[in-house]
Amino acid sequence: MKLVWFRNDLRLADNPALRHACAGEEPVAALFIISPTQWRQHKLAPIRQRFILAQIDELGRELAALGIQLHLLRVETFAEVPAALADLSRELGGTRLYANHAIEIDEQRRDRAVSAVLAEQEIACHWFNGCCVLPPGRVLTGSGEMFKVYTPFSRAWLKALDEDGFVIHRVPAPRGEPLPWQPLAEREFVDDDLGELTADSRWPVGEAEALRRLDTFLDEAVLDYGETRDFPALAGTSVLSPYLAAGIISPRQCVGALQQRLGYRPQSKVQPGFVWLNELIWREFYRHLLVLIPSLSMNRPFKAETAALPWSWDPDAFAAWCEGRTGYPIVDAAMRCLNATGWMHNRLRMIVASFLTKDLHIHWRLGEDYFMSKLIDGDLAANNGGWQWAAGTGADAAPYFRVFNPTTQGQRFDPQGEFIRTWVTELADVPAAYLHQPHDWLRLKGRQDYPAPMVDHAVARVRAIEMFRFLEK
Repeated sequence: MKLVWFRNDLRLADNPALRHACAGEEPVAALFIISPTQWRQHKLAPIRQRFILAQIDELGRELAALGIQLHLLRVETFAEVPAALADLSRELGGTRLYANHAIEIDEQRRDRAVSAVLAEQEIACHWFNGCCVLPPGRVLTGSGEMFKVYTPFSRAWLKALDEDGFVIHRVPAPRGEPLPWQPLAEREFVDDDLGELTADSRWPVGEAEALRRLDTFLDEAVLDYGETRDFPALAGTSVLSPYLAAGIISPRQCVGALQQRLGYRPQSKVQPGFVWLNELIWREFYRHLLVLIPSLSMNRPFKAETAALPWSWDPDAFAAWCEGRTGYPIVDAAMRCLNATGWMHNRLRMIVASFLTKDLHIHWRLGEDYFMSKLIDGDLAANNGGWQWAAGTGADAAPYFRVFNPTTQGQRFDPQGEFIRTWVTELADVPAAYLHQPHDWLRLKGRQDYPAPMVDHAVARVRAIEMFRFLEK
């Protein structure tokens, strides 16, 4: 019996571990491990947990239709996984384990322990690249080292992709008669505090839904992506991030579909479609970095010297940021959207991260953790990379004196205030000319239903720059 262990690769198509396990005639079983205590320690948002579990239901039904049983185990922490896997392998008569590589340090340690324990039972483990187009370690400098700077990485990544190409694995053929599947809602696998185990209506699960979103984006928005992607009131992005984070769709499928739609693979920003491909390459870069620098998984900065930055701590200010009460409309709209939906537009992620670190001078780790606790697409590599980029502590960050002005960012990317009015409803009737600095207008109307700016941006910006100059002393 071959055992396929699903993790952040909850799909049938383009799943190397599943495809290799299904080669030959030997019976195949599948496994997913629910680890509520570990998920809480990793601050997995409840909305993301529900999304994953809803997809597990979908995956279980699809595997059952192929004649493959998906076994579910509840194992509280990663430390307990090796023994649980060993027990299940003995029960099923397992001879080999197939899984796609994990990139996070805790997961890598877990997997090494699994390999060691199963080796004692003479069960071989086979690991595959299922989370990147090109596996970490493939894209190297001329001296054979992994890149730490994005621009040369992206050039080398494109060159390596041209040299290697890539294969998108098909869904395996049925291996027998369809099997029954018992929905998770009928099982006692998860905690009651997660609520009903169904996906949010804004985020239907399933590979078909992920492919539908990809096709819609390629049909309607990819050619204008460079012009529309920064405007949160527009449907200018792919909204595929939750599906990529859970592995419901693979990055190879995205690159392959883009290439098929365009008839070529874009190589530079002058070619249509490249701006979106570039975002996929950024995703790869952050994942490769997580493998190169395991300390990134341990709350440590990419730039070691920035560990000495004199961050401030003000619990009231942090709470105001979390709840969208800063007095800066674009920041407040973004945070309220996150809290209500579990998702935030990428331009807004940059704005609110800059505000927390450069205006409030609060440590990026707190913002990173808060995002993980709320985001349906919470992914350690992308989330950590984005926060460190904004804070000036990360890879390829611009000079430390880059500080986003929240007012001008709002004026530029939500000029008529469509996004702001949606989420900061107390400003719905403020004229567009005043919306991004509404306080004088509100005062003239005798209104006090929206907070004053909690900081003076110009003063806060100077303080942020001084923080980094402190490191040079």
